[in-house]
Amino acid sequence: MKILAVTACPSGVAHTYMAAEALERAAKAKGIEIKVETQGSIGVENKITAEDVKGADVIILTKDMGIKEVERFNGLLTVKVAISDVVKKADQLIDKVVAHVNSKK
Repeated sequence: MKILAVTACPSGVAHTYMAAEALERAAKAKGIEIKVETQGSIGVENKITAEDVKGADVIILTKDMGIKEVERFNGLLTVKVAISDVVKKADQLIDKVVAHVNSKK
């Protein structure tokens, strides 16, 4: 399974990066491939490419503010979640996403 994610918060600082780290840690602990793009105060980092999208099963987007270039993910199963939930409940979020993707196969 391959998960993509984009994290962004209104202030563009701490929560953006805390959420990215939480998702990466939770996914890797479960043996799941993940790439997380951050859209923070210093701009876009670890940008998700068209090549990344081709092999992805799902995209997780934080919903607290608009994500730049969201059209890149058209046609991809999308999960939108509050950034605070990503930070606090990344393990449960990854489990729910995996179950959801598997139910669609």
